[in-house]
Amino acid sequence: MNTPLAERMRPKSLEQYVGQEHLIGPDGGLTPILKRGNLPSMILWGPPGTGKTTLARLLALQKERPFYQISAINSGVKEIREILQKAEHSGGLFSGKNPLLFIDEIHRFSKSQQDSLLGAVEKGSITLIGATTENPSFEIINALLSRCQVYVLNPLDKSQLKRLISNALKYDVILKIKKIEILENEALLKISGGDARKLLSALELVVNSTPEPIKIDNTLVLEKIQTQMAMFDKNGDHHYDIISAFIKSIRGSDPNGAVYWLARMIEGGEDVKFIARRMLILASEDIGNANPTALIMANSTFQAVNVLGMPEARIPLSQCAIYLAGSEKSNSSYIAIKKAQQIVKETGGLGIPLPLRNAPTQLTKELDYGKEYLYAHDHENNFINMEFLPKDLVGSRYYEPGKNSKENQIRKFLKLRWKDKYGY
Repeated sequence: MNTPLAERMRPKSLEQYVGQEHLIGPDGGLTPILKRGNLPSMILWGPPGTGKTTLARLLALQKERPFYQISAINSGVKEIREILQKAEHSGGLFSGKNPLLFIDEIHRFSKSQQDSLLGAVEKGSITLIGATTENPSFEIINALLSRCQVYVLNPLDKSQLKRLISNALKYDVILKIKKIEILENEALLKISGGDARKLLSALELVVNSTPEPIKIDNTLVLEKIQTQMAMFDKNGDHHYDIISAFIKSIRGSDPNGAVYWLARMIEGGEDVKFIARRMLILASEDIGNANPTALIMANSTFQAVNVLGMPEARIPLSQCAIYLAGSEKSNSSYIAIKKAQQIVKETGGLGIPLPLRNAPTQLTKELDYGKEYLYAHDHENNFINMEFLPKDLVGSRYYEPGKNSKENQIRKFLKLRWKDKYGY
């Protein structure tokens, strides 16, 4: 049997579905709709292997709807129109049995492709379910997003992953007749990263490459996965592992590693906007003020990728990855905001010093809002030594300049202005 274990174990009913209790559990967000209401068009947003496709199929089955499935990777407006024509001629709009159209990776559709869905969704001739790993706010056009409910799917937790392993050994037609014993499952759970498909693929790989009796422990799992990584990776199961390797290569100032992992993602069909967005984050998180131009470069690359598309987009992506890898590094801005957010969580809404408050009305002026505030530009060097933190936090320091040429200049500037107040 050539069907992968993950496909063989795909649930046939909602009762067999593992995870996402916040959606289909007793108090789940979809539960009342399944019991009595019409199914709304929706976007299922979550990481790979969290059950988006399966949930869509089971919803169609539960509501006894005709089910159409397409992938945004290899489908376009032509395929959408054909399905919409079938839906309009099926009479489903009047019978309450309108077809369910499931679009996998809907974030890969262009604006015009998404536009082509609007009329049918608005009329109700189809119920749309789109699946995406990307933030719908960025990837789905507002007109379509406003007509859909967004439901978030979470990575599976340890107990849910253990249930999947147990179910596979107990019910799968192949595994249940093999002599398999799970001695340790930590490595399987860690490798999965909350991804059911990844978990079952890893389990299947270990079983298929080990003679019976099979005693699965952490050492065996790591050995088999590492030696057969190419097989495990061929269907994109390492989506997040590869982007991690890419980011870590840039952070580690290795342009060769960065370009290699970039090529792996491009050849694997990764969304180039996803790659560009991650470099935009890195430019601020890992380079920051050590080289402020990095953020400009990354933002320009993001814009270029959106304009060009593939295959040309690979060139500015490569240029940007090499530039970022070859840049001085500093995570001081990232650390500063983390520290400040933690203080806010711990101390709550501390009072704003009166000189810093806005005084747009006569009443606020009478309450001394803005009183004694000194306008920096009216003073020497455009600077005034006054207090800008709440009283309880006077002297607190969140920003530590990195040890690089640019931030050494910032440190020198701050030390000159603030003397010994912050210890720069």
